Amino acid sequence: MSIRRRAASPRSVPAASAAAVGVPTVLALLVTAGCSVTGDAGPTPPSPSGRAAKVCRSLHDALPKQVDGQSRGEADPVSDYTAVWGDPAIELRCGVPEPAQLTPGDEEYNPTADAAEVNQVSWLMEKQDGGYRFTTTDRVAYVELTVPDDYEPEVEALADLSGAVKSAVPKQRKD
Repeated sequence: MSIRRRAASPRSVPAASAAAVGVPTVLALLVTAGCSVTGDAGPTPPSPSGRAAKVCRSLHDALPKQVDGQSRGEADPVSDYTAVWGDPAIELRCGVPEPAQLTPGDEEYNPTADAAEVNQVSWLMEKQDGGYRFTTTDRVAYVELTVPDDYEPEVEALADLSGAVKSAVPKQRKD
């Protein structure tokens, strides 16, 4: 498994600018679930269109049955653009809007925001109330993973998902 930490940049994060991150740092950022999914409301499905919708449907079919040992449940509402694992749920949404931190001109724009590269997939890292949100930074569709604070730190969540993202969601072309 390859994990690298660096500043995020709009649409692309060059690998050459990344610095290696130790497992303890990543452990502090990632968390996992400890039991099965309940009937609680799941993530709100995004509304991608065009190519993003197509690759998100492809990703949905490629997602693993387990993330860090947690079984995949059924999101409520059911959508080709969402997935959940564990309880409380690790939630994935594909086809979300570009994060404000990566959007030039947005008041939240931050070209030096933290990102981690896990198995050749770059993820923007954002601490939020109740957990962390990770969003891909250099793919034709933005994939968002929300991991609750309730869990003990682990590095497997992004590692387990990065293979599916890498194979199903192509990198953006650099013009």
